[in-house]
Amino acid sequence: MSQPSFKDAITIAKTIMRSGFDAHVVNTPLQHELIEALDVYEIDIATDATFEELAKLFPAMVRVQDNRYPALMGTMEEHGYLYRFYLMNVSEDPLPEDCLTRITPTILQRMAKSGKLPRTLINGMVSLSPQEVGGTHGFDDFSSGYIRLEGLPDETLRRNYLLAIRAFRFAANYDLPIEPNTWMSIVRSNSLILDYVPISHIMDEWRKVEAENMWKFVRMLFDSQILHGFLPEVAGLSRVRQTRNDSGVEENVLEHTIESMRCYPEGEFHYDWYGTFAMLFHDVGKLFTAEFHQGRWTFYEHHRVGAMITRRILRRLHMLPEDIELICHLVRNHMRFSFMMTDRGIRRFKALEEYPRLIEMSRANIKAREDNYTAFNHNNKYLQRAELPEQMLEPLLNGNEIMQFTGLKPGPSVGHIRQAMLTAQIAGEVNTRDEAIAFARAMAEAQR
Repeated sequence: MSQPSFKDAITIAKTIMRSGFDAHVVNTPLQHELIEALDVYEIDIATDATFEELAKLFPAMVRVQDNRYPALMGTMEEHGYLYRFYLMNVSEDPLPEDCLTRITPTILQRMAKSGKLPRTLINGMVSLSPQEVGGTHGFDDFSSGYIRLEGLPDETLRRNYLLAIRAFRFAANYDLPIEPNTWMSIVRSNSLILDYVPISHIMDEWRKVEAENMWKFVRMLFDSQILHGFLPEVAGLSRVRQTRNDSGVEENVLEHTIESMRCYPEGEFHYDWYGTFAMLFHDVGKLFTAEFHQGRWTFYEHHRVGAMITRRILRRLHMLPEDIELICHLVRNHMRFSFMMTDRGIRRFKALEEYPRLIEMSRANIKAREDNYTAFNHNNKYLQRAELPEQMLEPLLNGNEIMQFTGLKPGPSVGHIRQAMLTAQIAGEVNTRDEAIAFARAMAEAQR
């Protein structure tokens, strides 16, 4: 009997249920671990059937009367296993999470014997001493390959609901999955987490998430529906649709937002927490500006509206004023690099604070949407030109070409046209050679 099997225990529970009662095997995963750890084959079952009713179904049942365990009704040995039967809570008054029997006194004893019982667990209740609040206290060893709350996940979480957010932080930074029972404990407790964990504590944990892993952290906040409680504006983006790119394929804006957060640190700003955090809010304005017209969604001025919404959110998150200003600035200007700009436009863009971050936001946005880089590459080329002083830029036509296309003779008028053409180029009024030829001819005609 090298591997514990719960097949017979499940059959016993089903037999009780077929007789019109409720029954379940108590905390199957934990009992499985205890059997493997202790090599002692004992299984606890909870039911609302009385001992007399159980004895009719299982003649081998032996009554147990022990003041230490008032809910323990009887035991039965079968196929090398000892089964204990506990009376479950049938009151209509308990909290929903207390209706299901998750722990018994005998399980607690086995946990203590196996070393799986937290040293502060007394009579099923756990309290934290101040020095045990931080670090990995409350978690099993990560060598298991999972982020797992120690002991009984529900009970461990009750003593410190911040452990849920910390579990997300560990899972994101260490690239480990959250153990399924721990995950369900967090999901069951999402409203209590929002009630009892201050926003400032959530943000303290969030700041410890690496920039390149922040998208995973946000994904877990959303999947557990914790994000819905303290960032409803961001969670609401999951219900907003947009066209992904020229292919016409639609996506929800939250998926795009999370993908953009993943792409941002892949550029030059690998460790930029603030830039990645700004990507979370770069499209939040779409929730408030979405309009469906002639078969397509539009989000006019979503960057400006988004900056205002972001300011309101960040104040609610108790962020520092200087951090709020930085992130709102990035949200407000994240669209600047998305359109082909002229020389003058590029120079104005380059005068913006944090313009390298804005370029990275544009790149991440394009990559997340699998869109084309035409405007991005054009602007990068012009950005190189912007490194030169305006007086060092060359017009599209030199003096000889101006005389060739206008029929003018050498003289001051050729120099006037050349200077006016350069000014028009910088202003974005002349962008191609053909436009330069037309501009020169029009000026020459005006001078005649």
